[in-house]
Amino acid sequence: MPLKGKVGESIPRVDAMDKVLGKALFAADFRMEGLFHMKVLRSDRPHARIRKINTERAARMEGVVRIFTYKDIPGKNLIGIINKDQTVLAEERVRFVGDAVALVVAHSEREAERALGKIQVEYEDLHPIFDPEKSLDSTTLIHEKGNLLYQRDIVRGDVEKGFSDADLSIETIYSTSMLEHTYLEPDAGVAWIDEKGRITVYASTQNPHYDHREIVTSLGIDPSKVRVIQATTGGGFGSKLDITVQCFLALAVYYLRRPIRLVYTREEAYLATAKRHPLIMKYKTGVRQDGKIVAMYVDILGDTGAYGSYGIAVAGRAAVHATGPYHVPHVKVRARMAYTNRPFCGAMRGFGVPQVAFAHESQMDLVAEELGMDPFDIRLLNAFEPGSETATGQILKDSVGIKDCLQRVQEHSKKIKEEKASPGRLSGRGIAAMWYGIGNTGMKNPASARAELNHQGMFALFTGAAEIGQGSDTVLCQIAASEMGIGVEDIRLIRGDTAITPDAGATSASRQTYISGNAVRKAAARLRVMVLENASEFLHVPVKELSIEDALIKSIRDGKTLTTLEEVAARCKHEGKKLIGEGFFDPPTSTLNPETGQGIPYATYAFACHMVDVRVDPTTGEVDVLRVVAAHDVGKAINPTNVVGQIASGVAMGIGQALMEEFAPGQTGSMREYMIPTVKDVPVIIPIIVESPEHTGPFGAKGVGEPALIPTAPAIINAMNRALGVKIVNLPAKLERVMKMVLKGSGAVG
Repeated sequence: MPLKGKVGESIPRVDAMDKVLGKALFAADFRMEGLFHMKVLRSDRPHARIRKINTERAARMEGVVRIFTYKDIPGKNLIGIINKDQTVLAEERVRFVGDAVALVVAHSEREAERALGKIQVEYEDLHPIFDPEKSLDSTTLIHEKGNLLYQRDIVRGDVEKGFSDADLSIETIYSTSMLEHTYLEPDAGVAWIDEKGRITVYASTQNPHYDHREIVTSLGIDPSKVRVIQATTGGGFGSKLDITVQCFLALAVYYLRRPIRLVYTREEAYLATAKRHPLIMKYKTGVRQDGKIVAMYVDILGDTGAYGSYGIAVAGRAAVHATGPYHVPHVKVRARMAYTNRPFCGAMRGFGVPQVAFAHESQMDLVAEELGMDPFDIRLLNAFEPGSETATGQILKDSVGIKDCLQRVQEHSKKIKEEKASPGRLSGRGIAAMWYGIGNTGMKNPASARAELNHQGMFALFTGAAEIGQGSDTVLCQIAASEMGIGVEDIRLIRGDTAITPDAGATSASRQTYISGNAVRKAAARLRVMVLENASEFLHVPVKELSIEDALIKSIRDGKTLTTLEEVAARCKHEGKKLIGEGFFDPPTSTLNPETGQGIPYATYAFACHMVDVRVDPTTGEVDVLRVVAAHDVGKAINPTNVVGQIASGVAMGIGQALMEEFAPGQTGSMREYMIPTVKDVPVIIPIIVESPEHTGPFGAKGVGEPALIPTAPAIINAMNRALGVKIVNLPAKLERVMKMVLKGSGAVG
C-alpha cells in the first residue's frame, strides 16, 4: 500500500476537518474568564502634530479599566519589519487618518467604544501630502530623514546603445491603484499571562516570531517573558505580516495582568491596515525587427503611504522583475518609494510583481502588434532558458520552465476556439507571462524545523511556518512523511508557537514550501538516520540495508519487517537517548550591488503563462472573463490539488485587480464600497501544472502562492485591448473606464 500523503499525492488538507466542523479556534472565538475588551482611538487627521491628549473624562466612564497612550510604553515606541519608522501609539504626530493614538480597556466592547468618544486630542494640523511625485519635491517632511523611503537601481549593459541599435521603441506610462486585502477574518487577538508568567498573545498573524520580537522591544523585557501563538488565521494575503493587535494587547497585559481581547471591525481593518502599493511605471522597450528585445528602460514610482512597512521589499522586487521573464541585454531600472499621508502600504500577494507584470506584458503585446508578430512567438523568442542571464547578472540554471508554460498554453489556444464576436458584444483573447523570485530579495531568509520521535514512537513536527489558508501545514507534513517513511496521519504537527517551535520566517514571498520545506526535509532526514542507526545497533544489520516504510523498519534486501519505530523509541528511552532531528535552510543568494543592482536576489524562480478569453459589452462597459488557461512551473507539485486551488484563487484575485478593485482613502470604508469578485465572476479555469524540478528544492519543489495571481490581470487587459482596439494603461479597468475607452475608440486610456 502506498503511503498516505506521499509527495505528489493529492490528499485533503490536514486542517480541513476542524475548519469544516467549526472546531478551529480563530482569535475572535477565544474566550477566557475575566476577559477585558480593548478599542483603539485613531487619528481623524492625515498629518498633524499632537499637542495634548486628555483622557480624564474617558477614564471616569462606566466600565473603563484603563487608558493607554505612548507615555505608557516602557520600551521602544517604534515598529517596522524592515525599517523602524512606525509608532505603536502616536507620540509627536499622526501621519495618516487611522494612526493609533490611544487604547481603551473596559469590561465590555460597548463601554470601551463609548469611552473613545470622550478622549480629547488637541491637534495642530500640518500640510498633508497625498501624491508621491509631489512628496519627493516637497519641503514638508513626513519623516525626519526625508520623503524618499528607498531607491533601487538595476543597470546592465549600455541602455543608450541598446536603443540606438533598436529598430523600434515603444514608450508607455502605466499605473495601478491602491488595493485592500479583504481577507475573510478581520485582525484579532487575545492576550493573557500564562502558567509560566509569560505575556502570551494569541493572534491572527503571518509571522509569529516577528511579532514576538516587536512585542519584546516595545515592552523592553526579556524575550523569555513573551510568547506568541498563531491563531487559526482566516486569510492574510500579506497584510497580517504587519503588527496590528499584537503590541496593543501585550502592552495592556503588561500592566493589568488580566486577559484582554481586541477584534477589529471590518471598517477598522479597512481604515488602519496595510494596502497594496500603487505604482506609476514608465516603460520604454527597444526591439529589433525580428522581435528580439535589445533594451529596456523602466522608471517606477511607488506610494508607500505614511510608513515604510514592506515598501523597500516591494520597490526592490519590482525593480528586479521589471523586465519580465525575458533576456534583455541592456537594462536600466530605477524604482523609488515615497512617503505620503495616505494609508501605509505593505505586502500584498506578489510584492510589486503584479503591478510590473501588467506593464511589461502590455509592452510585449504592443511590440508584437507593431511588428505584426504573434504574442506567443515574441515571448518564446525572448523567454529565459537555462543559461540565460537576468538583468541582475544572475545565470539561471535548472528549473526555468517559462518556455514550457508558454508552449503548453499555446497548444490549448490552438485547441480552444476563440469566442466569436456577437451582435452587441466584442470578444478578445490575451496572454501574459511572469516570473517570480522565491523568498526575500537578496538577503538571508532562513527557516528552521525540528522533528522528534517520542518514546512511544509518535512522530512530532515542529515549525514556525504560519498557515493562513494556503496549505503549508499539509505540504510540510507531506514532505516530512515522505522523507521519514511514514504517513501524514502519523504526524503530530506543532506550529506557530514561539515558545516551542523554531523560527520559520514569514509566510510571504511564496517561501514556505521551498524554504521551510527544505528545513523540514532536513530535520526528518536527520531523524530518520538516527532511527536507522539505533535500529542497526540492536538488529546487527548495516544501516545501508535498512529502510523505513509505513512506520516499519524493513530490510532493503527482501522487504521483510525487522522492527517498528515504537520498538526503536522504547530502546532509546531505556538507554537515555533522545531522537531529535533539526533542519535549517537558507537559500543561496547574494546582496545586490547598491549602484547597479547586480547580484543573485533569489535562488530560484517560478514561471507562468495565462491565456484569457473575454467578452465585452460596449454599451454597458461590462466585461465577462469567460476562460483562463493557466500554466505554472512549480518545480514539483507536492500536493497537486493544493496547487490547483492556489491557481484558482490567484485567477479570482487577478480578476479583481484587473476589473474592479480600487481603494480610495476617505471614500472606501467597508465592503459596501469595495468591489471584489464573487463566485459568479470566476470563469472556467484550466490549470496546467508544469514540473521543472529545482535541484535545491524539497523533492524539486518551488512555490505557487503568489505566482498564481500575477499573470491574470495583464492577460485580461491584453484580451480587452484586442477586443476594444484600445490601449489600457491604468488599473482597474472598471465599468466607467471601459465606457470612456469605447467612446474614445483608440489611444491610451485609463
